[in-house]
Order: sequence, then structure tokens, then C-alpha cells
Amino acid sequence: MVSSRSLPASSDGRLRAQLVDLVDGIDPWDDLERDHLRLAGEWLAGGAPVYRTRKPDVPDTHLVSYFVVLDAECGELLLVAHRKAGLWLPPGGHVEPGEDPWAAVERECREELGIPALASDITGEHPLFLTVTRTRGQGEHTDVSLWYVITADARTLTSYDEEEFTAIRWLTPEQVLAESLDSLDPHMHRFTRKLMQTAGATGSLPRGRTSR
Repeated sequence: MVSSRSLPASSDGRLRAQLVDLVDGIDPWDDLERDHLRLAGEWLAGGAPVYRTRKPDVPDTHLVSYFVVLDAECGELLLVAHRKAGLWLPPGGHVEPGEDPWAAVERECREELGIPALASDITGEHPLFLTVTRTRGQGEHTDVSLWYVITADARTLTSYDEEEFTAIRWLTPEQVLAESLDSLDPHMHRFTRKLMQTAGATGSLPRGRTSR
């Protein structure tokens, strides 16, 4: 764990300290997430650029906010068919320079889904999960992704950004876990299991828990 007290007192240092505190607040689900949290903390404390400044891969490693939309009444999650990635993913996007990651969730939610980002009771305005992932294809780079959970009534989501997505699907956690990882974010199953356990503990998801 990297202490935010060790970071410089500049504006950039304050932003990094806030991000370090955010990362430190995530309870690791498994050994892989524990390793990713360590890598993210070291990256933030090391002074490397954090925000993407030029599409798609400058700097090579940069910060992303994912947000998983949960309809808690029916226990379903929203996945979107991302045109460029060719995968079913949660919505989200790159955090702009100096932007708070939760503010990025609010912005991307309006832009991509046309609805307000309402923080879930599960984690509030804090991320549930963190991943460090090397993208594939042209312009490959490393995304340090904070995974948030927001809540919405599926019936209110009537449109989406068709330039970004070709389709959307609502799936139960069990249906997500039944999908091949070849068609999903490589960490989607792990996130779903963590969500099921966390939501089960708070009574926020009408589904049973699953084992790791």
C-alpha cells in the first residue's frame, strides 16, 4: 500500500493523493486484484502521467472509469456491445485530465446512455473493483480501470450512443457468468462474482452468492 502522505503537495500531487486514497479504499476480491491494486498504487506514486492526452495510447498507461448499471429490482446488469473493442463491456470511458473518476462516470453516463448516474447503495460514489488490463489490437495500451456500480430502472433506458455501441443487453449475474470470456472484458466474471457477494451481504441484489 502506498501512503498518500508520501506524494508531493503540488496540484498534481493532491490529485494523485486522492486517487491513491480511492485505490486504497478498495477491498481486494482475490490475489489478482490485490496485485492490480499494488501495481496501480505504485504507478500513481511513481509520477507517471495518469490521464490520456491523445487517442488511443498516449500515455501508454492511463485511467479509465467503468460503470456497471444495475437494475436492483430485477437483479440485472447492463452490458454494451462496444464497436471498437468487439466485446460486451460495461459502459465507461477515459478519465479526462484533472477529472475526478466519479465525475467521469457522471459525464460518460449522460453521453453514452442519456441518464443520470445514480450511485448504488452497494458502494456509493466509490469503486468496487480495480483492474489493470493490456488492450488488444491497433493502438494497444494499458487501462487502469476503476469499476463503479450505479443503479437504474431498465425501463427508463430507451436510447444509447450508437456511435460507440451496436447493441445493449440486460443480463442477470448468472447469465453474465454463463457467457464466454472471449466475448467479454477479461475480468467481467471476477467483477460479477465480487458484486454478487458484496450485494448479497447488503441485500442490494435479489440473487444468491457465488463462490470464487
